[in-house]
Amino acid sequence: MTRRVGLLGGTFDPVHNAHVALGHAALAALALDEVRWIPTGQPWQKDRPVTPARHREAMVRLAIAREPRFRLDRIEIERAGPSFTLDTVQALAAAEPGTDWVLVIGQDQYAGLHTWHDWPRLLGLVTLAVANRPGPPREPAPEVQACAHRMLPLPMLDISSTDIRRRVAQGRDIAQLVPPQVARYIDLQGLYRAPAAGGLNPPGS
Repeated sequence: MTRRVGLLGGTFDPVHNAHVALGHAALAALALDEVRWIPTGQPWQKDRPVTPARHREAMVRLAIAREPRFRLDRIEIERAGPSFTLDTVQALAAAEPGTDWVLVIGQDQYAGLHTWHDWPRLLGLVTLAVANRPGPPREPAPEVQACAHRMLPLPMLDISSTDIRRRVAQGRDIAQLVPPQVARYIDLQGLYRAPAAGGLNPPGS
C-alpha cells in the first residue's frame, strides 16, 4: 500500500502554534500517513542571521512530540550548502521508493514559488498543497497558478516567527503563540533576547 507523506519544511525560527496547526490540518485534510518536519539547514533566501540548527531542531522536536504521525527529518540540516527543496525531495524519493509525497506550503511560499530552484521539476515529483494565511492572499505567478494544487483549510492564526522573535527581544509574553515546551526552551537557552549593552550576544551563542 502506498504511503502518503506530507513534507513540511521551514526555518522554524522558532516553530509556533500555527505551524503545529498546519501539520494537524494536513494530516486530516490530505489523508496523510505522516507529516515529515524538515528544518532548513542553510536557507538560501533568508537575508538575516538564522538561529543555529541545533536549537531550531530541538524546538521542532518539542513541538511535535505528542503526535506520533509527526516525524522530524534532519536531511537538510545534515546536507552542506543551500537547502533546495528539489534536492530534498529527490533524496527522499530515492531512499523511500513508492511513497506519495505531498509538499505542504503556506500562501506566502506559494506566491514566491516561481523563485524556487527548478520549481517545475519539483512540482513534477510532489502533490502540492497550499494553506491559507491571514490577510489578503498574495497571488502566485501565472505559470505557478496553472499547476495542479490542493487548497488546505487552516485556522486563521495570525502568528509569525518574526513577531515572536521581536516579542522575546522586548521582554513580552509568547505563551499563547508557541507550545509550552518551546516557550520554556527559548527562555532556558536565552534565544532571541536583545544583545546585552556593551557586548555581542547573538541568539544561540
